[in-house]
Amino acid sequence: MFRQADKHIDWMRIGAFVFDSQAALLTENLITPLRIPREETTEEMVELNGRCVVSPIRSGIWLADLQLVRCPVCDLNTCDGTMQTLDARHIELFLSEGYQDGSWNYELLGTHEVKKRADGATAAIFDIRHLKDCTTQMVLDFDSWKGKPNDWQPKSVVAPHAVAVNTNLQPNDGNKFNFSGLKYARTCMLRLY
Repeated sequence: MFRQADKHIDWMRIGAFVFDSQAALLTENLITPLRIPREETTEEMVELNGRCVVSPIRSGIWLADLQLVRCPVCDLNTCDGTMQTLDARHIELFLSEGYQDGSWNYELLGTHEVKKRADGATAAIFDIRHLKDCTTQMVLDFDSWKGKPNDWQPKSVVAPHAVAVNTNLQPNDGNKFNFSGLKYARTCMLRLY
């Protein structure tokens, strides 16, 4: 659920996946092999690698949605800028009072900037225990599920222990990726945008 209704444009349910472990790898690229970053802080992991490990998280079934929102960088009514957000949350998050009443806020885990032309924006979440599974490799086979060069519709893929989204981009000067979690329930909600 995207809480800024004035910025929200549309959403799409991607599907459900499972965390067996209590550690997630969040990444803005699908370059293989997926390496686990070893920096001291989550913020350093994101800034230097465009990926981070979030732990502990709640094991179990997670739901993934793609949110399309107006870019928060500018507030101009004439701006056509949009941003995709991969939202993943534990299926029981809706039962939490802090989530229902909106008292839990998102905490920025880190920001990664790509300062060169990007053909697309990608975001993915993996259960660390299942990085080498053949079903996870399906998510990493980017060419099999991404859109054709002039296809501007977002594409997604979900596997038993991973989820990923990609949107082709118009000519640009780069991307900025933010990694977030709910401040009081990071174990239950992750967001890449």
